[in-house]
Amino acid sequence: MQTNAFCPISYKKIDENVARLNGFFTVVLLGVYLLTSSLVPVVFLVLDFLARGFEKPEYSLLARVSKFLLTALKVRPQLINAGPKIFAARVGLLFSVLVIATALPGWNTIALVITLLFGVCAFLEAAIGFCVACKLYPFVYKLTYQKPVDKIVPTTDFQI
Repeated sequence: MQTNAFCPISYKKIDENVARLNGFFTVVLLGVYLLTSSLVPVVFLVLDFLARGFEKPEYSLLARVSKFLLTALKVRPQLINAGPKIFAARVGLLFSVLVIATALPGWNTIALVITLLFGVCAFLEAAIGFCVACKLYPFVYKLTYQKPVDKIVPTTDFQI
């Protein structure tokens, strides 16, 4: 059994509570879309994930609301590496775009399946802090860089 994870690493930090609350708001917005068939909540998610995925969280309304609520409730920040959450935001952006791209031409069943899959991922993040995108990252890395993670030779002159 593999006990280590391979995730993108960033020098930036993010509050895990904010990420989880963002996941909750994503589930709510996807629920609104499913109940109303209005693409407005999904377009909002595209814009919000665009801001977070390209490391401009100050433009993310969800992140700002989450930070405000957590500060008002006096919840202590739990700082974690931002790399996996940035990657997850990019995956969320992809899901949001796919929902719109399938809903516009009337492919409602496909849009529903994508929305439900997206919603499950966001729910797992919100409820238990499980990041599905982090589990997908090694496969994306392998497809992108064509080099197995366990075959990477570190290039450093550091010696013990």
